[in-house]
Amino acid sequence: MALTVKDMMEAANAVVERVDTAFAQQVMGQGGLLLDVRDAVELQQSGRATGAHHIPRSMLEFRADDSLKSHDPELRKDRPVVLYCAAGGRAALAGKLLKDMGYERVYNLGGLSDWVNGGGEVSA
Repeated sequence: MALTVKDMMEAANAVVERVDTAFAQQVMGQGGLLLDVRDAVELQQSGRATGAHHIPRSMLEFRADDSLKSHDPELRKDRPVVLYCAAGGRAALAGKLLKDMGYERVYNLGGLSDWVNGGGEVSA
């Protein structure tokens, strides 16, 4: 049976905990990574959460696999990762992907607006 987006979202939301800005800031303060998975155009239009690292969702598998030359050293399986996108959907799917790849402490902040509404700052 083929999966639908609804199926994939339900599976992702079942394994990737949704968190708020205060939790994300606490994780960052303890050495965790805040990861923006939006497209570059979105970053140009609205900036990014201050302190966030950027890897587009479309490249995440290639940046997360430490056996590849394209691995991003900011991604480590022993480092907590808090993801966000525009509304939370891509962050949830990206979080499930990271969990499937062996990352244990992965969280979904939701969208950039959730960061801002929680008092987080945005930079260019």
